[in-house]
Amino acid sequence: MNAPLSNARPPTADLDRLLVELRPKLHRYCSRMTGSVIDGEDAVQDAMAKALQAAPDLAALGNPEGWLFRIAQNAAHDIMRRRARRAEVALDEQDAIAPHAVAASTSLRAFLALPPAQRSAVVLMDVLGYSLAEICEIEGASLASVKAALHRGRARLRRLAEPGAVISPLTTVELGLLRGYVDRFNAGDFDGLRDMLADEVRLELVNHVSMAGRSDVGSYFGNYERGSPVRLTLGAVDGRPAALAMEPEASEPAYFILLGWAGDRVSAIRDFRYARYAMEGADLAYSAGSGSFTTS
Repeated sequence: MNAPLSNARPPTADLDRLLVELRPKLHRYCSRMTGSVIDGEDAVQDAMAKALQAAPDLAALGNPEGWLFRIAQNAAHDIMRRRARRAEVALDEQDAIAPHAVAASTSLRAFLALPPAQRSAVVLMDVLGYSLAEICEIEGASLASVKAALHRGRARLRRLAEPGAVISPLTTVELGLLRGYVDRFNAGDFDGLRDMLADEVRLELVNHVSMAGRSDVGSYFGNYERGSPVRLTLGAVDGRPAALAMEPEASEPAYFILLGWAGDRVSAIRDFRYARYAMEGADLAYSAGSGSFTTS
């Protein structure tokens, strides 16, 4: 005799729901911990993968949200450690910048001027609105240490002077490749874009789907090909070359697309169409036409 079918929810159903609900908030936290909306998304994805791998009983955790933020904090720290090892970013306090004293509107890069404990305390309270008690639980720290970190972090952000944004110009080769992609897209030449794909190209529609291989990734252009009103413009996000997606009547980009290259072929596409939360706090720059950029 067959066992009766169970009406119980799958073990990860509640966790899946919580991750969907918290993903934008986790991104706001991780992007400020890493100083980049792009690295912030990497940290969120790492944290989500680790949470799903653990697949705990949320009811037994007591504070599932705090548990997720601890995982996200560790993921952000891992990215910062990897970045430091590659010597891509210097966390010299003398080079810190911050255009505003209010944490919620401060440049993401300014948060890198704060030690991790101060950074986390300021982001959790002043950006995400958590209470001191909740921060203590997330951090596993005492009330006195959290208060001290919050006070020092806020004071440091207030002291930082407003700088002019500095965006490195693209090389001639980078600019030509990116412009070729953007021009074909805006001309509706999607067959031309498919011709630009490398055989082993990888696509990530962030927060939606991933694909690999020229044939599968070629189908990605279908939604754009069927009359999407989006136009692309040359730009940069957090100092990285990007195609900024502009929607009709909009004065600011709706989202962005990052491209990777193997020679003159597109080897990677990372499209944030379904992850527009990543635009919050992004340092955007627009092409001035010669490879230099102006900030928004």
